[in-house]
Amino acid sequence: MTDPILARIKANPKYRQLKAQRTGFGTLLSVLMLIVYYGFIALIAFNKDFLGQPLGTDITTTIGIPMGMGVIVFTVLITGIYVNRANREYDTLTQQLLDEARK
Repeated sequence: MTDPILARIKANPKYRQLKAQRTGFGTLLSVLMLIVYYGFIALIAFNKDFLGQPLGTDITTTIGIPMGMGVIVFTVLITGIYVNRANREYDTLTQQLLDEARK
């Protein structure tokens, strides 16, 4: 037995648009995150000397510390970007789909 509302949602072109937009944007952000994360890990593995350089003459903190914090900040930033877009665009499209399917 199939649900008629579900069948109408799947047949709606807005559903395919929603899936494509969400998948494409999620994939883009995932690839960016992988590049940033694995780039940092590659620096740790292959260029320790660069990350171990002090930030200044009297400062004991190395370049690696702010770069590692940057990875964390980048993660929070792209999560916020996705949530903002989801709240603004994807939720609106989802509500339109549900309204049209209930008619």
